[in-house]
Amino acid sequence: MRLESVGKRYGLREPWIVRDVTLDVTAGRIVRVEGRNGSGKSTLLRVAAGVTLPSAGRVTGRPHTGYVPERFPGGLAFGGRDYLLHMARIHGLRGPAVPACVDEWLERLGAAAFASAPLRTLSKGMCQKIAVAQALLSRPALLVLDEAWTGLDQMARDELDAAALERAADGGTVLFVDHGADRLAGHATEIWHLDGAGNVTAAPAPAAEANRRPAGTPRQAGSVVVIGPGVRVVRTDGT
Repeated sequence: MRLESVGKRYGLREPWIVRDVTLDVTAGRIVRVEGRNGSGKSTLLRVAAGVTLPSAGRVTGRPHTGYVPERFPGGLAFGGRDYLLHMARIHGLRGPAVPACVDEWLERLGAAAFASAPLRTLSKGMCQKIAVAQALLSRPALLVLDEAWTGLDQMARDELDAAALERAADGGTVLFVDHGADRLAGHATEIWHLDGAGNVTAAPAPAAEANRRPAGTPRQAGSVVVIGPGVRVVRTDGT
């Protein structure tokens, strides 16, 4: 997938939330998106997931996507399991294996006991488990997680960690935002930093960079490649 000169603002007279962002999102990557509150992280994830259209530029090559929003609309009359079956159809899943897949994710995330209850009666944490399950059902090639761990108990957080790693191991890409600095520590391969002025800086994650270097190899001096006014790609491997 490629973001090419992407910009987003909410009205012609409104400031740009992100601007002139050109990035390649390659398979098998786990990308942490960070920045202060209000810097545009959720906006960038929505554009990447295809939930929001860019105001400028374009996104090409977007694969099948699973998306967990920052705020899941839990006040629905659906039961949790019925909602997941409905979302499976929207994702294009068909056949007798679908109910079993739904039940598997309900079980993995610890939501099976509440599967028949209407979403509007569930706790925020239980609704979040349903939100996570719907994004994972179709084994998406692009998994976009906007603070998806928030509200989950430890077991469900561990399962979501494992699912993100599974997606990357299968050649998928994971884009995520999380308040925990140690979320997927050692597994993230890239960091996108938003500066609050619409600009995005992309750089290798420090742990991922260290893992790529042979033991005893000194760290090379970094270089910065500027791609338009909105994004800088920091290279530390000399390429």
